[in-house]
Amino acid sequence: MGNKKQKAKPKKSQHQKQVPQKQVEQTAPQALTPEIGAALFEDARSRLVDVFKALDIHPDAQARLMQPSLSLQVSIPVRMDDGSLKAFPAWRVQYDTSLGPAKGGIRFHPDVNQHEVTTLSFWMAVKCAVVGLPYGGGKGGVQVDAKSLSSLERERLARGYIRAIADIMGPDRDIPAPDVNTDATVMGWMIDEYEHIVRAQAPAAITGKPLPLGGSPGRVAATGRGALKVLDLWAEREERKPEETTIAVQGFGNAAYYFARLASERGYRVVAVSDSSGAIYNADGLDIEKAKEDKTKHGKLSDSKTGKPLKSEELLALEVDVLALAALENQIHCDNVDEVKAGAILEIANGPLTSDADQSLAQRDVPILPDVLANTGGVIVSYFEWLQNRAGERWSEAEVNERLDMLLGEEASKVLKRAETDDVTYRQAAYRQGIERIAEAIMARGNCQDCR
Repeated sequence: MGNKKQKAKPKKSQHQKQVPQKQVEQTAPQALTPEIGAALFEDARSRLVDVFKALDIHPDAQARLMQPSLSLQVSIPVRMDDGSLKAFPAWRVQYDTSLGPAKGGIRFHPDVNQHEVTTLSFWMAVKCAVVGLPYGGGKGGVQVDAKSLSSLERERLARGYIRAIADIMGPDRDIPAPDVNTDATVMGWMIDEYEHIVRAQAPAAITGKPLPLGGSPGRVAATGRGALKVLDLWAEREERKPEETTIAVQGFGNAAYYFARLASERGYRVVAVSDSSGAIYNADGLDIEKAKEDKTKHGKLSDSKTGKPLKSEELLALEVDVLALAALENQIHCDNVDEVKAGAILEIANGPLTSDADQSLAQRDVPILPDVLANTGGVIVSYFEWLQNRAGERWSEAEVNERLDMLLGEEASKVLKRAETDDVTYRQAAYRQGIERIAEAIMARGNCQDCR
């Protein structure tokens, strides 16, 4: 199922004619309970089985890759504004670090649990290796409804989190970054707390920081920009012109917004976007900047007058050339995959497809540009920030974007070519590229039987 077999289907394909034109079933994603989180990790690890067989990975490396290197659970006490004390469960997980220090974001979300954080750290390990970064996988999370906290409460929580994990982080061990419901402001609080603890300036200990604290220009838009680069490379191979390509974007957070805006500027027709309140649709293409202004003004995207309102589930069933998934995990699963009519899938979020949905779409020859490749723009520019901090340099935004374009373009092209050469899906090709590199590093370190 190489590149030539992964062409996006025309809107009026035979398969799409057979899909009943019924209202989409209202199946909102389930809250990520510990049980569902455990299933998420098992689902993620299951993708390794075929990779191990295809690459003949040494059993010792297989054993190392099936479990995280370190998993830390802590409780963070926070004094609330009303004087009460609340304790929030939190985690930091480091997956395999054979290629370098752990790297990955910190999310504040009510559904965070250890299994989810472990899965996300696993994906980080793979994606860093896919694009050739000298990092292992890391991820952190706090189980909290961040939107219910005041700014001061969020700051106390952020500082408390760093105090709890300070012993296992640092520029050469584990470098956190922003994720869901955290941003440059939160990273600013965190780096300040860490530097107080170590009694030294250590800007390279955290990335995604505010510019005055050593943050990198271009970091905020990097994930969306990187996803667009991967889409451009695929579209070029498929001989698709941007102006002839329609896109629906699930999500309107940081990555989704910048992807939608940049894609629209490139000439793609972005016809739908969504947030937690619902979706908006305009067949002629949305004014992304106006939609952003409306969301900022009204607090929710569904009140925007730039397009007609849709339910979030209806966006997933639109007949578009590309469906960009930029929300959370498990958005397309066995219960709603048959409603998907897009010609191709672009995974900007982590793990938006379950493995059974992935297989179902592959059987329909729907190409999927996987998360471990498509959303690497953020970690690549975090790597650039880390390099700048360690060298005491400041690069311009133009230089950062140029380096991102060059590095991601080279590594993504390898994945697309490998999919064609090996006659596999893009996801399989990406995993082979990443796992192969991690396994080689594991074996090069020795401590195994029959190391050669």
